[in-house]
Amino acid sequence: MSDRHFAFWPKGLPRHLTIPATNLFYNVEVSATRYPAKPCLVFYDTPITYAEVRDECERLAGFLERECGVAKGDRVILFAQNSPQFVIGYYAILRANAVVVPVNPMNLTEELAHHVADSGAKVAIVAQELYARTKPLLGNGLDRIVVAAYSDYLRQPTDLAVPDFVRAPRLPVAEPGVTAWADALAANLAPGPLIAGPDDLCVMPYTSGTTGQPKGCMHTHRSAMHTLVAGAQWFGTTQDAVFLAVLPFFHVTGMQGGMSGPLWLGATVVLLARWDRDAAARLIERYRVTAWTAITTMVVDFLANPRVGEYDLSSLARMSGGGAAMPEAVAQAMQERFGITYVEGYGLTETIAPSHINPPERAKKQCLGIPIFDTDSRVVDPETLAELGPGEVGEIVTHGPQVFRGYWNDPEKTAAAFVEIDGRRFFRTGDLGRVDEDGYFFITDRLKRMINAAGFKVWPAEVEAMLYGHPAVQEACVIAAADPRRGETVKAVVVLREAHRGKVGEQEIIDWAHARMAAYKAPRIVEFVDALPKSGTGKVMWRALQEAERSRAQT
Repeated sequence: MSDRHFAFWPKGLPRHLTIPATNLFYNVEVSATRYPAKPCLVFYDTPITYAEVRDECERLAGFLERECGVAKGDRVILFAQNSPQFVIGYYAILRANAVVVPVNPMNLTEELAHHVADSGAKVAIVAQELYARTKPLLGNGLDRIVVAAYSDYLRQPTDLAVPDFVRAPRLPVAEPGVTAWADALAANLAPGPLIAGPDDLCVMPYTSGTTGQPKGCMHTHRSAMHTLVAGAQWFGTTQDAVFLAVLPFFHVTGMQGGMSGPLWLGATVVLLARWDRDAAARLIERYRVTAWTAITTMVVDFLANPRVGEYDLSSLARMSGGGAAMPEAVAQAMQERFGITYVEGYGLTETIAPSHINPPERAKKQCLGIPIFDTDSRVVDPETLAELGPGEVGEIVTHGPQVFRGYWNDPEKTAAAFVEIDGRRFFRTGDLGRVDEDGYFFITDRLKRMINAAGFKVWPAEVEAMLYGHPAVQEACVIAAADPRRGETVKAVVVLREAHRGKVGEQEIIDWAHARMAAYKAPRIVEFVDALPKSGTGKVMWRALQEAERSRAQT
């Protein structure tokens, strides 16, 4: 491991981080004891105090345990947009000594069914607008569902543009096994003792792989605690910080940086259920937001707002993010207009957010940063695993306290994801990168097939597997296509069955896919070909198609 990056380590910070040996729920307990009357969450101008959050977590945990039969180690689905219910639901599951399975709210029934079946979850907390997608699984995997209406937490008047799905009034639920969130709280049931410890499973976000269905990443309370504490301390954030939370909480960056990190500090989180550039600017001004984690597309849209100059954004002291490199021109515009340096970081679902962050006082552009506390990252030859020197391109591998335990119920893929180097267990990221003379990491390419669509990771094999369900599709290969807004978008190269050629068009395939998979995964471009290029062993040569697409985009 190189130590060159230590020359640029943030001033005043130790290289080793002592992590609390507690259940994550204890963070809420501590913050609510210290700051009971302080707003923990602000949801479209409705404040919810730390005392209220703790109380509702306890009551919901009691309902999960005593009415739904949730026990220690059980997995519970959490299917909602950013909202008070997501936060309270997440920590109520932990209070019940169970494991959170956060699901992307863009997922449709078929995708959700995989999460339910694979995780073995029998109980789900579901937002009202997503209930129709979940209902077919009741009695078909799920035994109990708690349905939450976001409007339950719209308790104060607001001049913000509240989305219709947030304003929607609570609807009655009458199906057996289904309980309204408000009724679950009104049952006023107390949970049993908090017994899950630091090495018990805490949260299991799903990531897709290069082959087959999404896989659950097993994170303990200890691994989750590392990045939420590390992120707060890296930036010197205090309990009086105010965070704007616009990245989705089901994703590890939003989960750790926008939700769990602030709750550990006792800070205030200002929530938006859906991105809205005017609402974001107004909230920064109104609540004197100090920290904002955002992806490139949000920043581009924010700066493109012709009204952005009308708002007082002077409180904003820090912007950070990752998922996709920030274009230099956009970062420069942020610096010139607001005096803010956008600090990039790098992490994966398997590392529950950052393994690398740029030092705030010496950030480099379009750079992953340097390995954070107690993290050993290297660039190695993918075949020999020998560590490479500055400027040489190889695979980024990572060892650290934040690295996941493995893939749920998949020992083979777990074994393939790790290698041993110098007696340490390193996770193979699948990203090709290099280290510069200062010890900063940069991505150059991908070893694994992956499409980065506005920060959402799309694994082609999963999309291909679903496309084969269309009766007209004989073969399909999914690749990345350049997109001026999203960076990359999903393109399907399709061979139609003989009987359907000339009868099935691009839009039909696109519409069919959109009806069956999350919008960010569904192909936006379909190209029909007579045959896919194949190797001598009959494997589809996806790299050839990808290189042809890149060459076409450059001409």
